[in-house]
Amino acid sequence: MKEHFTLMADYNAWANARLYRMAARLPEADYRRDAGAYFGSLHGTLNHLLVADRIWLHRLTGSGTQPAALDAILFEDVGQLSTARQAEDSRLVAYVASLSDTQLQEEWDYRTLSGAPQRQRRRDILAHLFNHQTHHRGQAHAILTSVGLREPEPLDLLILQRERGGR
Repeated sequence: MKEHFTLMADYNAWANARLYRMAARLPEADYRRDAGAYFGSLHGTLNHLLVADRIWLHRLTGSGTQPAALDAILFEDVGQLSTARQAEDSRLVAYVASLSDTQLQEEWDYRTLSGAPQRQRRRDILAHLFNHQTHHRGQAHAILTSVGLREPEPLDLLILQRERGGR
């Protein structure tokens, strides 16, 4: 099980890096254009992804910042947002690396943003975190196309594995 989550953490960082590389190629107006996605623009979507990871990592580790709103704009500048994304991806990779299979099975107590107590297995929380990232990266990828980026780089897990020799 740990091998799976290690792969997901590595994939998450790899896919985010590709996505940010593509975002950096956009003119500012296209990057900020409301594309009709849940968080509006590519800028809003990328901020949301960072917000959500910070919330979950704070719940899981007790460290880092925990934004109060899912639509918070943490960084207006795409360069600063990219730097923060890389740091959060590194934190997530390190967190997953620190866990044993037994710890992945453990139940974990946390509170939602509204304060409601919850209890779930750590593995299920991580599965949600990575699935959530993939969901919104898909939206971000569609935004790239809708604002005119021709043939955005694919974000498929299999491509990462091929690049790394099948792992």
